Order: sequence, then C-alpha cells, then structure tokens
Amino acid sequence: MAYDAETRAQLLDTVRRFVSEKLRPIEAEVAENDAVPEWALKEMRELGLYGLSIPEEYGGLGLTMEDECLVGFELGRCSPAFRSAFGTNVGIGSQGLVMFGTPEQKAKYLPGVASGEIVTSFALTEPEAGSDSASVRTTAIRDGDAYVLNGAKRYITNANKAHLFTVMARTNPDVKGGSGVSAFLVPRDLKGLSTGKPEKKMGQQGAHICDVYFDNVRVPIENRLGEEGQGFRVAMQVLDRGRLHIASVCCGVAERLIEDCVKYAAERKQFGQPIASFQMIQAMLADSRTEAYAARTMVLDAAKKRDAGQNVTMEAACAKLYASEMVGRVADRAVQIFGGAGYTADHGIERLYRDVRIFRIYEGTSEIQRLVIAREMMKG
Repeated sequence: MAYDAETRAQLLDTVRRFVSEKLRPIEAEVAENDAVPEWALKEMRELGLYGLSIPEEYGGLGLTMEDECLVGFELGRCSPAFRSAFGTNVGIGSQGLVMFGTPEQKAKYLPGVASGEIVTSFALTEPEAGSDSASVRTTAIRDGDAYVLNGAKRYITNANKAHLFTVMARTNPDVKGGSGVSAFLVPRDLKGLSTGKPEKKMGQQGAHICDVYFDNVRVPIENRLGEEGQGFRVAMQVLDRGRLHIASVCCGVAERLIEDCVKYAAERKQFGQPIASFQMIQAMLADSRTEAYAARTMVLDAAKKRDAGQNVTMEAACAKLYASEMVGRVADRAVQIFGGAGYTADHGIERLYRDVRIFRIYEGTSEIQRLVIAREMMKG
C-alpha cells in the first residue's frame, strides 16, 4: 500500500522517536547481555514492525518498497541488532510466502507473522553452500503425502527463536544446480528439527545465528512453496527485496555515524581549536556525507522502480553492494575522527564499526553482487 504524505510522515516520526527514545539508550545493555529485552520486542510488535511488508489483508502494514526503505533509514540509526529481531519477518523469512504462497498457506501463517506471534527464518546457507547457493545438499525426498528432509543449514538468522522456516532443499538429487531445489515452509515443532547454539560473533550482539538440523523431518506436501524445482527462483526473488532493505539500513547507520562525527568534531579540541576546523577532518566528513547521499539516492531509485513493477535485480545488487561497502568506509572514518575515543567502548563507535562488517557478507556478498550486476548487464 502506498501511504499518503501525511500518513507516511506519521509512521516515520513514530519509528524515529521509538529509535531515539527507546532503543538507542539500551544499545550498550543489549550488546553486553547479547539479548534484546522482551519489553522492546513487545513494543516492536505493537508498532507493527514485524509486519511492515506483510499485506494489510493479513494484518500487516503492507508498505511499498519505497516506504519500507524509508523506515529502514530510520531503523538504521540504532544498533542493527534491533532490526534483526524482526528483520526476517519483514524480509527473507516471509517474502517467499507472500510472493509464492497459496491462499491457504498465506491465511495460515501470515497473520501470525505480521503480529510477531510467529517469528520466521530463511534457511538457505549450508556448510558447503554459501555464495554457491545453488549447490545445497539438504534433501527433500517425496514419500507419499510428505517430503522427508535431511541435512543441515548454517548461520541462520533468528533460527533459535523461529517458529517457521523457509527451507531450500534438493528434491531431485539427479539434477545439479538450482533447478533441482525446492522451497518448503517448515514449522519448528516438526519431529527431527533442531537448532544449535547461537554463534559467538564479531558484532551485532543481541542478534543470533545458529545451525539448523533436519533428521528425517516429514513436511506435508501442502507446505511446499511453489512448484518443485522453483526453490532457487523463490530465493532469488526474495533476495531482491531483502537487498534493498539491507541497503536502506546501511544508509541509516552511516547517517547516524556522520551525525555523531560532526557533533564530536565540533566539541573535541586540539591545538586550541575544534578538530572540525581541520581540513583533514572536513575531508573525511565530506566524503562520508557524499557517499551516504549517493547510497540513499540509489536505494530510493531502485525501490521506486520495483514499486512500478520493473525488474530491479541489477539495481538491488548495485544498491546493496554500494551501501554496504559505503557504511564500512564511513564507520572506519568515524573511528579515525574519534581517535582513541572511537576505539574504546564509551561512544559506541567501535561497536558500530564491528556491527556493519556483516552487511558486506549476508544476503549476498559484495563479490556475488558484482557477479549479479555483470550477469544482468550481459543480458543486454
């Protein structure tokens, strides 16, 4: 749904105030405890953040891609761990169901996804299949009225809390590549499904990733998402939207870092004057602002094209590549501008420096984005 200007402004203002008044004050606490407090998750559910991209008929906000990105800019202004709590419900954990689900599948699951009662997860990556996602080894063998899943998935976001997994598994072992892969909606409570312990990570404490194991898990045939062999298509179309969402969050983090840098540079004095008066500092600030502006413009352009029904596989990859690389450079400059204070934990700069590193890896590495862009270019 496309919101009118007034409604959109109200939504963005609500998210902005929630981020600044409720989430930013507890960033250090979340990092220390490696957990987002339940009261914050409850308020996220009440604000509708779990259902940003879920159609209104199922209880979601049904945002356009452009409006979702505008919200992403605001969400990026606090620790990325907060967004991760509901990020899979908004993106890769739900969009396969939204795009390819049957009316029965949507009616069964989407209202719970929109309310946050159901937390979703997207299980594609495996120990031997990361960037080479078409080489998944997890199998789904047809047995009467069900498929039997066996295998393991790795680094799956929110797997320890998920109630519903979108799982990519090979239904035809004789067919290599993506055409032998199908997608399935797999409830957590099915016998034989288990998850490992959350990984200890470089950054984004409070957001969890774990392995997922399938040991003869019987999944009813009605839980297949799309037709047999369509799994790779489901995954790639889901990632187009997810990449724009991630790119918008990267922009938000960069803009928050830039504001922090400008404020600090105006207050911090060396040689009897604010460091903001030094041209070397000004150059770093100017480069950061220019790159953040370019990334924001790319994201909004691609989002508008997607809303207009255009194929934005190339544009989404461009935006994700540039925005994720950009925020890494901005975070690095922020540490430099803050100096020793940026390297210590007091200002949170070093935490964000670590947090943003993953943006260049998940939902398609920078190298994969370049391959996607080049492949789309070659299509003429």
